[in-house]
Amino acid sequence: MTHLSLADFRSYARAEVPLDPGVTAFVGPNGQGKTNLVEAVGYLATLGSHRVASDAPLVRLGAERAVIRAAVAHGDRSQLVELEINPGRANRARVNRSAQSRPRDVLGIVRTVLFAPEDLALVKGDPGERRRFLDELLTSRAPRMAGVRQDYDRVLRQRNTLLKSAALARRHGGRTADLSTLDVWDQHLARSGAELLAQRLETVAALGPLADKAYHQLAPEGGPVELEYRPSTGEVVTGGRDQWYEALLAALAEARKQEIERGVTLVGPHRDELLLKLGPLPAKGYASHGESWSYALALRLASYDLLRSEGHGGEPVLVLDDVFAELDATRRDRLAELVAPGEQVLVTAAVDEDVPAALAGARYTVADGSVTRR
Repeated sequence: MTHLSLADFRSYARAEVPLDPGVTAFVGPNGQGKTNLVEAVGYLATLGSHRVASDAPLVRLGAERAVIRAAVAHGDRSQLVELEINPGRANRARVNRSAQSRPRDVLGIVRTVLFAPEDLALVKGDPGERRRFLDELLTSRAPRMAGVRQDYDRVLRQRNTLLKSAALARRHGGRTADLSTLDVWDQHLARSGAELLAQRLETVAALGPLADKAYHQLAPEGGPVELEYRPSTGEVVTGGRDQWYEALLAALAEARKQEIERGVTLVGPHRDELLLKLGPLPAKGYASHGESWSYALALRLASYDLLRSEGHGGEPVLVLDDVFAELDATRRDRLAELVAPGEQVLVTAAVDEDVPAALAGARYTVADGSVTRR
């Protein structure tokens, strides 16, 4: 990225931020808008925020919409990507001033790997946090997977609506709900779910060794680290989409009676778990606070190494949002040394002392709604 522009995004009425290769640090007291800047960069990469689940908080109070615009250079090729955020209405996207049919068409132009205090939830949080992490990574690897994820979520909502109506009819003694279309929804769910499962498993297989390596770089005395994917269908199926399609159909058929009673879909990628193991034990519930931090950081470093090794769309932007203040001196220095060679690294910190010496580069002061280069 060579330039970031914001209009009515979070606390910024307007912001223009030139960006250089190497390290750029945004420094200022808490609550001044540092995280808002890197949140905008992450939104361009994922169409979502690492802080909130909906778009409404992203629009400045009193404004109708927010705009994020970035100039991106890959070798000799330059692109201008723009997202218009319209809460309650469809968001809009443009590339080089040309309107795109769907916002997801801009995915892949900007790619990020973001470290944030919220990453501790990857280890200590519920399975949904790990599924989201995995899905964002596989979408960075293959932007078309954003469409597969949307298709799966749409079918899941519609199937759940049908099951809920059946469950309510049973509970209230009314007439039996019409379930004649359930077989069709099973097929749709299995089709998109199989694609999602196959890609998740391939991503986990590629990520696992890199996560183990990164953990040992951060905590040489710890580990080993192992990632284990646990599908809701039971055992992992050997093969690709076709085998997963059949396995999902069989699991849905077996669970149908229980699903009708409970009014919810009990089988599919939305119920799967990514188990994080540290030595022979699950990291969740057994890892110390420091070990959990190292594990979360290792997952992000592994993601960065994976995306960089594949070479699609250039090296991702590394974003470290107020991370160093959370780490002890040893982990802080090790992390800084590992990320310093990155092609572009964006750092936020409350004070200059929170930015390790290894991350020398451009500095901006963020205060009172303004971003000023030193």
